[in-house]
Amino acid sequence: MFKKILIANRGEIALRVLRACRELGIASVAVHSTADADAMHVRLADESVCIGPPLARDSYLNMPAIISAALITGAEAIHPGYGFLSENAAFAEMVEAHNLVFIGPTAQHIRMMGDKITAKTTMAELGVPLVPGSPGELASLDEAREVAERIMYPVLIKAAAGGGGRGMKVARAADELEAAWREARAEAGAAFGNNAVYMEKYLDKPRHIELQILADNHGEVVHIGERDCSLQRRHQKVLEEAGSPVISPEQRDALGKTVTTALKKIGYRNAGTLEFLYQDGQFAFIEMNTRLQVEHPVSEAISGIDLVREQIRIAAGQPLGYTQDDVVLSGHAIECRITAEDPETFAPSPGRVEVFHPPGGLGVRVDSALYAGYRVPPHYDSLIAKLITYGKTREEAIARMKRALHEFVISGIKTTIPLHQRILEAPDFVAGDYTIHWLERFVAG
Repeated sequence: MFKKILIANRGEIALRVLRACRELGIASVAVHSTADADAMHVRLADESVCIGPPLARDSYLNMPAIISAALITGAEAIHPGYGFLSENAAFAEMVEAHNLVFIGPTAQHIRMMGDKITAKTTMAELGVPLVPGSPGELASLDEAREVAERIMYPVLIKAAAGGGGRGMKVARAADELEAAWREARAEAGAAFGNNAVYMEKYLDKPRHIELQILADNHGEVVHIGERDCSLQRRHQKVLEEAGSPVISPEQRDALGKTVTTALKKIGYRNAGTLEFLYQDGQFAFIEMNTRLQVEHPVSEAISGIDLVREQIRIAAGQPLGYTQDDVVLSGHAIECRITAEDPETFAPSPGRVEVFHPPGGLGVRVDSALYAGYRVPPHYDSLIAKLITYGKTREEAIARMKRALHEFVISGIKTTIPLHQRILEAPDFVAGDYTIHWLERFVAG
C-alpha cells in the first residue's frame, strides 16, 4: 500500500479523497492555487504545496507543477478526483513516466473512452447497445443530411471530444440541420480544440441511467448498481438517485452482465461509469467516464462500498477480493448538488460564507469543504456541497432529504437549496415520473 498520495484537486472531492487516505493510514499532500490557500483540504492535509495563481489553467491544470509537487514531497501516487486532469491521458502518462502511480485507468483506456466516437465503436463491437446514429465522425454536412434521413428527425449533433452539454445541438427538422451542424462544430472547436462531431437519434423522453463499475488488475469486474441522473439543467446533473425508480432488478442484472463482460474483454481497471439513455424499456450507451463521478456517494450508500478506498487499493495492485455475487444493494439514496448560484436565475454567487450549518441525523451525509468565514472563489465550478440521504425505501430517502434541506443553513451567498426543496415537493418527482427534459420545463414554469 502507498505511504503518501498527492491529491490533484480541490473542494469537496479533495476532502473526500483525503478522508479515504486517512482511514487507510496514508499521508496526504494537498495542492492548491493562491485562491485556495485557506481551503479546508489544505488545512486538513498532512502537507500542502501551492502550485500557481487562481486560474485553473495556471494551477490545477498545470501538469508540470503537480508532478513537481509530488516529487518534492515524496508522494508515490496521484489521485486526480473528478474534473480537471482526471480524464487527461497525457497527464496519466506523465505521472507514470515519473515513476508515480496514477490512481485511475490506464492512459490507453482514458484515450479510448475520452473520444466519444471511439468509445461508441468499441462498445458496439463488444455487444453494448447504442443509440442509432452515425458510425463515426461526420465528415461533411451532406453526410449529416444522409444520416439524419436514415435515422429520422429529430437528431442530435454532438462533439466527439465534448462534455457538459457543450458542442451539442438539436435539429428537429431538415431545415434546422445546417445551423445545428455549424453551431455544434464551432462550439466544440472553441471548447475542446476539436471540432469533430457525430450524430445520434434525439430521444424525446429518455432517462439518463448510469452504471458504476470497479475493475481490478486481476481480471475481476463488478458493477455497483445504477444511478438515475435524469434531473438535469442544460445537460448538467442537479439531483441523482440510486437505484432508478424505473429499473427492475432483472434489467439491472442484464445490463450489469453486458457491461462487466465488455470491460473484462478490454482489460479495463479501476473505477468507471457507463452512461445510457433509457426509453421504452431499452438501454442505449452514450459515453463512459473513466473516473470517479460527482454522484458516487449514492452508490456507496446502497452498497456499503467505499469507492475511493477501492480506487486506491486497485491502484496499489490489490485484488477486489469479492465477486458480483458478493455485492449486495439495498435501500435507496438521493443526492442533491448544492451550488453557489441564485436558485431562480442561476447567476453565480461567490463570496464569504457567514453561517454554515450542515444537517445531520440517521441516513444523512454532507460532502462539503465549506466553513463559516470561508470565501467561495469565483474561479471554479459552483458546486459547494453534496447532500446525500439514505433510506430503506425511496419514500424514506425523500422524507429524510426534505428534512435535511430544511436544516441546511448556508448564509452570505445564494445557493440552490430552495430549488431542491421545490423539486422534492413536485408530484412528478415524488412519483418518479420524469425524464431528462423534465427539470428544464419545471424551472421555466
